[in-house]
Amino acid sequence: MAFSRTYTPEQALQKARHYCAYQERCHQEVKEKLYGYGLRKQETEQLIARLIEEDYLNEERYALAFAGGKSRIKNWGRGRISMELKQRQVSEYCIRKALASIPEEDYLTRLDKLAESKWESLAGEEDRMARLRKFQDYLLRKGYEWELVQKQINKYRKP
Repeated sequence: MAFSRTYTPEQALQKARHYCAYQERCHQEVKEKLYGYGLRKQETEQLIARLIEEDYLNEERYALAFAGGKSRIKNWGRGRISMELKQRQVSEYCIRKALASIPEEDYLTRLDKLAESKWESLAGEEDRMARLRKFQDYLLRKGYEWELVQKQINKYRKP
């Protein structure tokens, strides 16, 4: 059994500051970390409030960084980004702001490149309908909007 060390609230605050300074974090991640340090709910809530006051923790900044990174690096669509942020209990306001921060032209360019790459990777698929279905499912799993996926399918549908 793994034994976890418990920290005083002040020690936990120092560790949490370092944890948040290293990379943007959502409130949920920091809460889990603080609970892992052996703190109770009230102490955790107080430390979260301090981290927000000291600007170590900022949900809007986190959402913007998350959306930008997942869009650029993992080629995720808005649907997937939104769903992942909701799972992390980020507010609707911050989610909307983060999605709006993704430049439309870059978003569509990434989708085109991703679609082209996936279509080529399915070239060995004998059944054209199966190839189109796999292509569609992949783009939808990546979180792209149905209308945009349909446009991509129509591009590659022609024999």
